[in-house]
Amino acid sequence: MTFLAIDIGNTRLKWAMYEDHRPGAALLAHGAEFLEHIERLAEGAWAGLPAPDRMLGCVVAGETARRRVHEQIELMVGWNFEPHWAIPSTAEAGVSNGYDHPSRLGADRWVAMIGARHHMLQLGDARPLITVMVGTAVTVDAMDAQGHFLGGLIIPGHGIMLKALEGGTAGLHVPTGDVKSFPKNTSDALTSGGTYAIAGAVERMYQHLAEHCGSEPMCIMAGGAGWKMSPSMTRPFQLINNLIFDGLLVMAEKRWG
Repeated sequence: MTFLAIDIGNTRLKWAMYEDHRPGAALLAHGAEFLEHIERLAEGAWAGLPAPDRMLGCVVAGETARRRVHEQIELMVGWNFEPHWAIPSTAEAGVSNGYDHPSRLGADRWVAMIGARHHMLQLGDARPLITVMVGTAVTVDAMDAQGHFLGGLIIPGHGIMLKALEGGTAGLHVPTGDVKSFPKNTSDALTSGGTYAIAGAVERMYQHLAEHCGSEPMCIMAGGAGWKMSPSMTRPFQLINNLIFDGLLVMAEKRWG
């Protein structure tokens, strides 16, 4: 029962083929393409793969990107499954959605929270949980111990912060610097400022959630740039590489058994 998981972010499409649609299933193959290269998949990375029995994906890049993926699937000989895509709902896989308009929550945030809660429960008892996704944008989402999504923050990622400053301020076209406690040059000041802005958002959400729930939260971080944040975090956290795929596997098992 091979399973294809797809994560279409703002910059790249990532995919993974598993031997089954359940958490812990063996990884058979995986890869990534920048969005402008989606049309390479059928003749490139996907060529020679076994035909998946099921597929579940997460997309934040919009309908055009999803349609381009469908076109690549249709080019694959023997791939006869129906593509399914994660859409935030009021509740799924043990997580309930407290957004004012549940369907307007980003699909990546929804899937990541489901994956993060699964990881937490694998480690022990349920606790309040903060899920941090560090990518083109940064999201910091809070759940109580019962799996109810309370709300979250969205802030620019490192790249967007730097581009905004370069575009709006003269003389800031400088190389990427290092994170310093007391930056003494513009490159270090920019890199440190962006990093501490993200760390500060996580710290503030940690304080809000601990006060709201009356207990210390767990923090799980993911995303392509998550490793950059490790030295600057003020609270304990776990860094997980493929949280979206983990969430898709949890959702697939709940949907299809």
